[in-house]
This record gives sequence, structure tokens and C-alpha cells, in this order.
Amino acid sequence: MVVALHANSAKSLLLFLGLLCFFTQPAEARLLPSAGARVSQAEPARPAGLPTDGELERSDARIGYISIDERPLFDVEHQDENTSLSRTANRLHIATREATIADQLLFKSGDYYRASLLKESARILRDTRYLRDALIRPVAYHDGLVDVEVTTQDVWTLNPGFSFGRKGGKNTGCIEVEDLNFLGMGTQLGVGFTRGVDRDAKTIYYRDRNLGSSWWDLATRYSDNSDGRLAEFGLAHPFYALDTRWAAGVALSDDQRTDSRYDLGDVVDQYQAHEKLASVYWGWSDGLVNGWARRYSLGLSYDDISFDDVPGADATRLLPGDRRLVYPWLSVEWVQDEFVTGRNRDQIEKTEDYSLGWRARAQLGYASSALGSDRDAYMLSGGVTKGVAFGERQSMFFDFDTAGRIEDGELRGAKSGLGTRYYFRQSPRRLFFMDLSAEQGHNLDADQQVLLGGDSGLRGYPLRYQAGDGRWLFTAEQRFFTNWFPFQLFNVGAAVFYDMGSTWGRDPLGSPSQGLLRDFGFGLRLGNSRSALGNVLHIDVAFPLDGDSSINNVQFLIETRKSF
Repeated sequence: MVVALHANSAKSLLLFLGLLCFFTQPAEARLLPSAGARVSQAEPARPAGLPTDGELERSDARIGYISIDERPLFDVEHQDENTSLSRTANRLHIATREATIADQLLFKSGDYYRASLLKESARILRDTRYLRDALIRPVAYHDGLVDVEVTTQDVWTLNPGFSFGRKGGKNTGCIEVEDLNFLGMGTQLGVGFTRGVDRDAKTIYYRDRNLGSSWWDLATRYSDNSDGRLAEFGLAHPFYALDTRWAAGVALSDDQRTDSRYDLGDVVDQYQAHEKLASVYWGWSDGLVNGWARRYSLGLSYDDISFDDVPGADATRLLPGDRRLVYPWLSVEWVQDEFVTGRNRDQIEKTEDYSLGWRARAQLGYASSALGSDRDAYMLSGGVTKGVAFGERQSMFFDFDTAGRIEDGELRGAKSGLGTRYYFRQSPRRLFFMDLSAEQGHNLDADQQVLLGGDSGLRGYPLRYQAGDGRWLFTAEQRFFTNWFPFQLFNVGAAVFYDMGSTWGRDPLGSPSQGLLRDFGFGLRLGNSRSALGNVLHIDVAFPLDGDSSINNVQFLIETRKSF
């Protein structure tokens, strides 16, 4: 079995050299090595003698001078980073512009000092793909003014290469040129060729999250695919912060593709789909009040999808019915301001932001033939998330989401999902993780499937292996976060895992349920600390314990994911 690495060619070589270094010599794990303050601290150090945040706010202190300290890719003042490779990378890299960072701050000189805005601004900066970390802290107080220091560190954002990956027994690949921080302006620009599980695609895309130094987010994409084409356009002013008072946006999409139905990892049916989507909305809010942000939105959506047989192929066995839904909608969202930071949870040696507060959203719309719909239906969607901390070592997170429509008094085309994640901190570098999730379909449309397999968390099995009306999946994982930092490029971790799950109900074209499916395995985790092109590289070996005789005894998975 051929195993390929999900990394560009240069990074692949560095990866193997890094692994060699991992097994031969230690390296100090400094996320942001510097003679000065380190961005890697979860809480910024407070200068001695500076009043507390509460004292500054009660005295109506205002923001004074804002300094922006941009750190390079490598700090060559440290011997272990002062190499020809790091010096060359620093010279070739175009640093993020100060204006790009300043555009994303929620405060400016002359504003009243609010510690919460400094913390939220740091979260916004850390959420960008082109910054490795961000720290914002007050550094001086004089004449009623608070001077603030913003410290960031860039990552490598240019990807002129190719990539490969493997999961669920399928290989994928990509040849592309992309820059996630074009000219240091935070703009994403790329063109490439992708060979995926479902289709090959030639794609060009552009995105600017702060169009014209504003909070407007412009995104466009066009793909010429092996089975059709995809054109997307979006322009939105989101609720970018907890105290944001309004939002608006428009989104358009035209997608022609060939979709497949799966059973036991194989395609059992195909059909052509042509989907046109359009949506426009306006939202308003009173901002952050007593620790809560409540947001309302009004919108109008158009969803038109038609289906046909695939030209030159066998007739489709189960052809979905066409749908055209045009509906106005109203939504309300609640967000609780209860954010915390951590390290070595879902990332390796990176500051992680997560919420322990409530976040809930409910949306109701009505599709009517009077507006051009082909049926009358109530359109429903919603979701809720909540985190709970049990002391400093344990935490649990819950989430629920649902979407569907009510036609002729019946719920149709509906899916609901429920998940629970548990973290137990055993030591600064060891963590036990469990995840339990379930998904239920109800009167699903023929173009919908509930699937379970190698691409949905059951790592020892082919992708899209089992289908049904619903599924559940449990994962237990022992995570190890080492202090190895090969070539100052990769933070190395490891995991031992056990997965089990099953489906229930019967897919119209699927085989009977295989019952309980289990696997176990182990793998390496490489935190991509110097690049914006992927967060954590997974190299896993999984062993299935159940299933039919066609399954390989060993599954190799190599992929880049957003988390551990």
C-alpha cells in the first residue's frame, strides 16, 4: 500500500528530517523564542506597578499609544534558530503589515480602556491563519492614558507546491500556488489543481476578510471540475465581535456536480445535481449587555436544486426529486461572554481559545408557492453549544444542531446531531480525551445520507463505509504532547486511540447494518507551528476489529486537520 504525505514537497523532506531529529536529540519547545516577552503565555505578564484592569476602567482611563511588535518567522538571536534555512526564510517572507493588524483591533487611541476588548482583539488575531500567536497587554499608565502593546508572530503563508493525503483507503492530491497573506495584507489568493475523492478540480479563489480596512468580508471562488463547475460569491459584514451592533451580507452559489451514494465504501449510485443558492440578510443587536450578546437577523433565501442521470453512465437507481424553496426567515442568536485560553488540548504548544458559555441560535422561515417555491414548507434550523469546567483539570463540551422542513404536517429532509467532548488534564503534556456523537435523519431526501466510516471518525474503516437513518460514534484517545521541536519547525505529539460506532435503520440502497464497528490504533501528530497551510499533521495506523472480509487488516491515514 502506497502511503503519501499531506505536505508540499519541501515540507515532506523537512518532516522526515524532523522525525529523525525527534528520535536522536531533544530540542527546546519555544513557541515564540525571544529575549523579550513571549506571545506563548496564556495570560500576558503585567508590568509591576500598573493598576488593575478594574482600577483603570473605574478611573475612565483612555487608550494612549498603541505599539505593534511583529516578530519574524524565526528569531535568529537564538542559536538554535540561527540557521541558513531560517535566515533565508525570514528574508523571503513578506511580513504582515502593521495596518493589517491594526484593522482587526477593537480599540484605537483615545477610546476608553476596556480589558475585554484587548482580550477579544487577541482572539480575533489568533483566529487568522497568517499569525502564529497574538498577545495584547497594557504596558504603561500615565496622565490618564494606558499604553498598549500588541505582539504577533507571522507564519509562512506561501505554498508553491503539491500535497498528498490518504484516509479511508482513498488517496487525494493537490498542485497549487496559494498565499494566505498576500503582500502582508491578510488577503488569501490561490490557484490550483486538486484530485479529491469525489472529483478533480481546477480552482481559483480570492478572499479579503477586511476589505478596504473595514470589517466587510469578500470571498469569491471558481472551480472547473471533472464533473461540472462551481462558482461562489460572498460579501458579508458579520457580527465580528460581541459588541457588534449590526451585520449584513449576500451570498451566491451555482454548483453543477455529480453526487454519489455509498455503501461499504463503494459507490452504488450516481446522479447529476445542479444547485443554485442565493441569500441576503440584515442583522441587528444591542451589543454586549450583562455578559450576553443577543442578535436578530432577517433574511431571504433561494434554494433551487435539480437532478438528472449522469450522461454516458447507467441510469440512476434512486433519482432524487427536484426542490425549489424560496423563503424569508427570522433568526435569533444568544452568545455568552465566557471565553478562556488553554494549551495542549486540540493543538500542540499553541494558545487555544474556547468558550465555556452558552451559544444558541434558532431560525424559522416559510417557503411559499406565492414566492416561487414548488411547495409550502416551514424551514427550521437551530443549534446550541455549552462548555463546563470541573476544576482546572477537567472540562466537557456539549453541542446540538438540527435542520429540516415541515411539509403537510410532517418533518422532512431533517438531520439532527448531538455531541459531547470530554478533556481530562493528567499533566501539562498528557491529556485523556473522549468524544461521543450521534446523528439522526428523519424522512431524508434521496440526496441525503447518514454515513459512518474512515472520513467521519471511524479510522479503521473505508470512507463512507456504512449508511443508515442514524449513526453514533465513540472515541477515546490518550494524547501525548512532547517537548520536541525538530528544526524549530514541528511540535511533535502522539496518540493512542480506540473508536467504535454503528448505524441504525436502513439506507434505501445500502446493505444491512454491520452492527458494532470497532478499531484501535496509534499515530504521530506534528503541529505545523511555522506554516499557515495546516494545523496538525496526522500520521495514523488503525486496525479494524469488525466489518466484512473486504476490509484491509491495517488502514494508513495521513491528513492535515484543524485539531489533534
